Amino acid sequence: MALKKKPVTGMKDILPKEMEIRNYVMNMIRETYGTFGFSSIETPCVEHIENLSSKQGGENEKLIFKILKRGEKLKLAEAEKESDLVDSGLRYDLTVPLSRYYSNNANELPAPFKALQMGNVWRADRPQRGRFRQFMQCDIDILGEPTYLAEIELVLATTTLLGKLDFHNFTIRINDRKILKAMAQYSGFPQESFDTVFIILDKMDKIGLEGVAEELEKEGFAKESIDTYLGLFKEITSDIEGVRYCKEKLKDVLDPKVAEDLETIISTVDSVKTADFKMSFDPTLVRGMSYYTGPIFEISMDEFGGSVGGGGRYDEMIGKFTGNNTSACGFSIGFERIVMLLLERNYEIPTKNGKKAYLIEKNMPADKMLTILKQAQEERNAGTQINISIMKKNKKFQKDQMTAEGYTEFVEFFKDRM
Repeated sequence: MALKKKPVTGMKDILPKEMEIRNYVMNMIRETYGTFGFSSIETPCVEHIENLSSKQGGENEKLIFKILKRGEKLKLAEAEKESDLVDSGLRYDLTVPLSRYYSNNANELPAPFKALQMGNVWRADRPQRGRFRQFMQCDIDILGEPTYLAEIELVLATTTLLGKLDFHNFTIRINDRKILKAMAQYSGFPQESFDTVFIILDKMDKIGLEGVAEELEKEGFAKESIDTYLGLFKEITSDIEGVRYCKEKLKDVLDPKVAEDLETIISTVDSVKTADFKMSFDPTLVRGMSYYTGPIFEISMDEFGGSVGGGGRYDEMIGKFTGNNTSACGFSIGFERIVMLLLERNYEIPTKNGKKAYLIEKNMPADKMLTILKQAQEERNAGTQINISIMKKNKKFQKDQMTAEGYTEFVEFFKDRM
């Protein structure tokens, strides 16, 4: 059987240029989120299959890379159902593992706890631009904070990071799951059908109001309910006035504090933000995860044409492990998509000192090589990045390659000139 040199479908090799950008972004994440008080943690890549299949991960639960039992526990001949074969899987996000982590370690953690987690996750999804089956995810979460302070801090931290990475004119779309439910209830949809309604609503960007109406009709919902529902979206604006409209229009089915808190989040972020972006109230924002219980948000960038991050409040997930609900809210950035956008715009990493290449003539005597190495060490100690290489016959091609890697200065050493 011939060996295969290409990665498995949906996976990718990372070349040095991209790795340099990735490392820079990861360092910027740690530095920026650290100023907001977030502490780095790590959870295992492998999770119990019960946790991954607990109906909290939405569509992602259909995309789990499952792991067979090992050794004596694996009895293929006796297996009658999947649970006889599988006991674990690769994590599809960082939120479910974080909830298990917190429920297991809460007594040793501060309250509230501000967690930063970066790591690979796996989904058996269809690969496309900016989407892989293995990809880095970066989450910040605040656990044990029931007030809207958590949402404000998460949005400010995330947008501050994006501003430092030179992203501008992006949009934070925000909604609340309670407003979603109130709109469906006001329109007369049966409560047991809310999830079906929301799945269709989530397609609004692709199929528009008319498409949503057609799909709701196919599901057999009453025309009066559909007309009332879609009529609300035509009246709601994308600013604070839209939130106030919901508060008044839905007053019989919506706790006014939900709208008041959302208004406070939007106005506070707008007043305090340092990055160049806008907050937009979007009543069509659903977010696919079924575990969200309150405010939800998503980052939209025109240059990507879709979401590059999102999150929300999930106050009931930790309680699935402990029996007691714990306030929780998180924000995840699309790390791979951010890196892809930086590479596409030929992003240059800001450096105090340049990247310098020493090119040494072939067969340089040992004593002269020692002098060169000492000089390189002195420059490295001063903070300059030095790459030492032996000159090749095609020196122009060699320099072109190194220039592509970010080297801006070349020093050539010849035997007869030292």
